[in-house]
Amino acid sequence: MKKTIALLLVLALALSMAACTKEPTQTPDPGSNTENTTPNNEGGNENTTPDDGGSQADEPTETGYVQGVTDTTIYIGNTAATTGAFAAVGVPFNAGLEAALLAYNTAGGFGGRSVELKHYDDGFDAAQGMTYTKTLVEDDKVFALVGHFGTNTVAATMDYVKETGIPAPYIVTGISDLYAEGLSGKAACYFPVQPIYNGEGRMLLARAMASSENGVGLGGTKIGVLATTDDAGAGMLSGIRRQAQEGAVELTVQEVDASATDYISAVSYLMAQGCDVVIAAMNQAPLAVAIASMAGVEYNVPVITSYVNASATTLGTLVGSGYITADRPVYSTAWLDTSTEAGLNDYYAFMNSMMAWEAANGIDSSDYTQTYILNSYAMAGYVAGITFLHGLEQLTASGKELTWENYIAAMESAPMHVPMGGEIDFAGGDRLGITALALNTISLEPDPETGVYALSVVSPIMSMEDVWATVK
Repeated sequence: MKKTIALLLVLALALSMAACTKEPTQTPDPGSNTENTTPNNEGGNENTTPDDGGSQADEPTETGYVQGVTDTTIYIGNTAATTGAFAAVGVPFNAGLEAALLAYNTAGGFGGRSVELKHYDDGFDAAQGMTYTKTLVEDDKVFALVGHFGTNTVAATMDYVKETGIPAPYIVTGISDLYAEGLSGKAACYFPVQPIYNGEGRMLLARAMASSENGVGLGGTKIGVLATTDDAGAGMLSGIRRQAQEGAVELTVQEVDASATDYISAVSYLMAQGCDVVIAAMNQAPLAVAIASMAGVEYNVPVITSYVNASATTLGTLVGSGYITADRPVYSTAWLDTSTEAGLNDYYAFMNSMMAWEAANGIDSSDYTQTYILNSYAMAGYVAGITFLHGLEQLTASGKELTWENYIAAMESAPMHVPMGGEIDFAGGDRLGITALALNTISLEPDPETGVYALSVVSPIMSMEDVWATVK
């Protein structure tokens, strides 16, 4: 049973958690037939109004409680897309978030206060996202924005969020604008967890150069970088260059247009320079062009790329086309990993919480067409909930009153263990996204049980420091 669950999880986690950074006209890659892509919002709190249960304070009171807090409830909100192309992301994401809250509330909540989610559906539209974000903050007066969702809305609203200073734990995108070191004041109110392109770029270089012993890295000595000029490629390239400052690194960089149909010239240049590992700093579509171009000129070296490309479907297609081979293997990072005992135990905690939420909402967890227990977006929503609750737990430990300022300080007061992931530390105003990542590769033969090319873990989640320490 444990082996079966682990196998199914590899398939589920192959689904990129960066799908909500794509254009809204695109449909998220379903990744595997275990993925539930049918919107199901039964029992959710979409577009609900906070009910009574105590008077809600608009301003700090004598006891220091701020907006969104009553005698019985702490209200949080988000605008995750739950209709349209991104319903397959937003619906399970909110289900996972609510599952984490249900477990917390059942255990007693915050000094007897339960946490409830208020949600608006912005349809992945930036203007609508801005409108609803302002509604949540100014009209509904929620205490925090949890799971602030998608590149469109996040890009449009982050200046507003930072101006208000409302806590925003877990941002559902990895855009470079989130990356910051040493924030202070109201601007330090947000807490990104998913990898940010810049932070991940640092790990891509570390893994590319790290010792190949025990699969920690690829052992590269001269690193070629093929980076698209869009936000994804530019962010990763910035992180690669930042990490290169930590030691003697020989980089050869070629920047390419994400919409180009071949990169023959760029990959030929990297090959001529003798680069023995290539970092593909790009998303799915240009990655396919890059690998095909390398095959076209018979450039046979290992390639490492972003977690956004860690899709068994995307990479499996390249294997089937003969572009990924034993001489041209492709590796990717991963921020969730259930291959270890600790990771699997974290998964079971998620699964139990998810099943309890589904039972409360009339969903049969044994029906894989309905359940979210193998849904990577639900797992991310669960992590978002745990991220918010981390701040409450640290605040309880400190004995301080519940205010925005104290909550933000509590988030920065101790590192957080990311369920099924590594550790993230917001101390000193750093907002780097998680940089503790695993290393995966795609199989060269389809799995006999599933018929798909599966991702497998080469090296479990490790911190940047531990990976970089192996660079010779």
